Amino acid sequence: MTGCVIAFDDEADALLSQAEITEKSVLYRRPVFRGKAFGKEILLVVCGIGKVNAAMGATIALNLGADRLLNFGVAGGLDASTEVGGVYAIEKAVQYDYDCVQISGGKIGTLDGETENFLPLFVPSKLHLPRRALGTGDRFNDSPVDHALLLELGCAVREMEAGAIAQIAKNAGVPFTSVKSISDVYGMGSTTEQFKRNTALACAALKEKMKEILESLE
Repeated sequence: MTGCVIAFDDEADALLSQAEITEKSVLYRRPVFRGKAFGKEILLVVCGIGKVNAAMGATIALNLGADRLLNFGVAGGLDASTEVGGVYAIEKAVQYDYDCVQISGGKIGTLDGETENFLPLFVPSKLHLPRRALGTGDRFNDSPVDHALLLELGCAVREMEAGAIAQIAKNAGVPFTSVKSISDVYGMGSTTEQFKRNTALACAALKEKMKEILESLE
């Protein structure tokens, strides 16, 4: 069963609006949906925004029987390799706000017990979307310092959940796939205003790709 871990309602609706939901519940104050979509058994947790919420949502999904994790949602683009409304498969993710360099050395984002700062994600061979590297952090801002760091790390997309889910998935030994639709691009005006203006567009783009995403998960 695919466990979907989704930050907020508008993102979740990209799948729920196309699914047959057979059960709804609330666990740890988080909505949980069970059902089928495009021939696949799904469980979807609307976890809330941020890394702790995402980790909790992933743990809920695993404890309820998910044997793989899927995250989809809106995100910010960092350079010209992304465009508003573009949909991208995430091939690797780093938590750019995890900084233990002074203690353990290594690169920013290198988690305790890891030797590399990026964690790999599973991109199905049947998922024909352009691939990008992603930075996850508990910050939504227009900071040029954060932007420079993300580019230095090699990220093209940024958001607030997938890196944490990748950490849970690796520790649980399950595959994790993430797909992001761009709502704002750095340098094209306030990311906040872009996000507000383009969230519906980005979610609609995700909805169009949802059949391909689900069917690619063998």
